[in-house]
Amino acid sequence: MLTQQHIVINGKHTKPIVMDVTYPENKTNLPIIIFCHGYKGFKDWGAWNLMAKQFAEAAYCFIKFNFSHNGGTVEQPIDFPDLEAFGNNNYTKELDDLESVIDWVFNNDDIKAITDPNNLSLIGHSRGGGITLIKAEEDNRIKSVVSLASVSDYARRMDALCDLEAWKQNGVTYILNGRTHQQMPHYYQFYEDFIANEERLTIKRAVLNLKIPHLIIRGNDDTSVLIDEAKNLHQWNPNSELIIIDGANHVFGASHPWEKEVLPEHLSDVVKKCIYFLKTK
Repeated sequence: MLTQQHIVINGKHTKPIVMDVTYPENKTNLPIIIFCHGYKGFKDWGAWNLMAKQFAEAAYCFIKFNFSHNGGTVEQPIDFPDLEAFGNNNYTKELDDLESVIDWVFNNDDIKAITDPNNLSLIGHSRGGGITLIKAEEDNRIKSVVSLASVSDYARRMDALCDLEAWKQNGVTYILNGRTHQQMPHYYQFYEDFIANEERLTIKRAVLNLKIPHLIIRGNDDTSVLIDEAKNLHQWNPNSELIIIDGANHVFGASHPWEKEVLPEHLSDVVKKCIYFLKTK
């Protein structure tokens, strides 16, 4: 039997962090995985809940959460009712959110009673992959990290977001969410925060200095994050392991909403490869 707890903790930037914790009952000393969603994502997107259950069935405590400024709320954690929060999000806030979740793991007596906090791994998807890599390099509590369809360069995405001069002049730029049809704002503070923290937010710098086991997984049919980004990560950290899944797309066959009771084949394969990696490193 599995248990899933829904928990709200305080973030460092006025907004709460909504998360859930999935684990097998009557087990102790469980290794911990913290999962970070990607851009325009959330913890309950698509098949992430089924993924959490598959990890828990393999005797992990699996924690996934919404970044505090991802656009969701405590009352409505799915999709983006709070576009003002979304517009005020940035990479350093996401790093702070992840740190808050890690701190909670180490300070919560109930979780400590069933887990081994000294066996903590991070898994990040897409933009969340970059966040986990930066945090894994700077926080020695993290013992291994997995990059799923991860980006390798935030600066390049910043430049591609829009015309910087127009962004500065207008104070905001908008990106269409093709699924929800919302015009999603990015306030200019996003760029200002990146420039102010560019060294820290350079994924290449973090990966070059990474000293823990690192697994890179991506599909060769990913049109959102090109395969060269995975190859860059592997080149910067030759001790990493690179797995390319033939035919897999950016979300490994999942979609939102996901109404089937089983994982898509490619995502199920991803979970199996992650479990093998984490148990053998």
